[in-house]
Amino acid sequence: MRLNVPTMSEMMAKGETPEILFWVGCAGSFDDRAKKITKALVKILNHCKVSFAVLGTEESCTGDPAKRAGNEFTFQMQAMMNIQVLDGYDVKRIVTGCPHCFNTLKNEYPELGGKYEVIHHTQLIQDLINTGKLGLEGSQTYKGKKITFHDPCYLGRANDVYEAPRALIEKLDAELVEMKRCKTNGLCCGAGGAQMFKEAEKGNKEINIERTEDALESKAEIIATGCPFCNTMMTDGIKNFNKENDIQVLDVAELIANAAEL
Repeated sequence: MRLNVPTMSEMMAKGETPEILFWVGCAGSFDDRAKKITKALVKILNHCKVSFAVLGTEESCTGDPAKRAGNEFTFQMQAMMNIQVLDGYDVKRIVTGCPHCFNTLKNEYPELGGKYEVIHHTQLIQDLINTGKLGLEGSQTYKGKKITFHDPCYLGRANDVYEAPRALIEKLDAELVEMKRCKTNGLCCGAGGAQMFKEAEKGNKEINIERTEDALESKAEIIATGCPFCNTMMTDGIKNFNKENDIQVLDVAELIANAAEL
């Protein structure tokens, strides 16, 4: 299946305005594993004939890692450049598969003048299913499988999005098993706050190992994530326990795309 990914500039040249801008994010653009999540979401958008576009080379980092690492000046420079581009295209609605981008665009851009409706990809997919644009009826792909969902910090605790990803897992006819620490009591995967890009500090255990233990305790066959950073950390955790042949780590968008056989 050929993926159709128009850019904002291409659409603008044709005099068209997409309904939604897909903000891919650094991980989704450059990380080989996260690119698969990007492709899964594009397959869903293409299949449901959603009018969308990406910024392509005009997209820059939202500035989240700089801000979390304490470099407010760099964050504001990056944010202002992005706002200029977004406003130049008159963007109103943004979807992203990265909770870090989601949180920054939604909650931190408005004070710099960037006001947009920002949704996480699980919310968009849920809407596509609820409105009948995407059907999973009769899908056997994950029927009866035990799936646990790891709540990304910036999706769950920071923005109270708990329901959408879980509703999607239940649509798969799968058994949703919760970890002992979940929802408002969820545990970080260890990558947030720009920790993804530096060596861990001294301690007796890595956070992602602790979190993977929670997942293993749930006896799940699949760990579902809604964030490319969480995906990396949980995958590394599974490898640490030599369980990569027994347990899969998949983004919710990948689960849905696989179940819909896209």
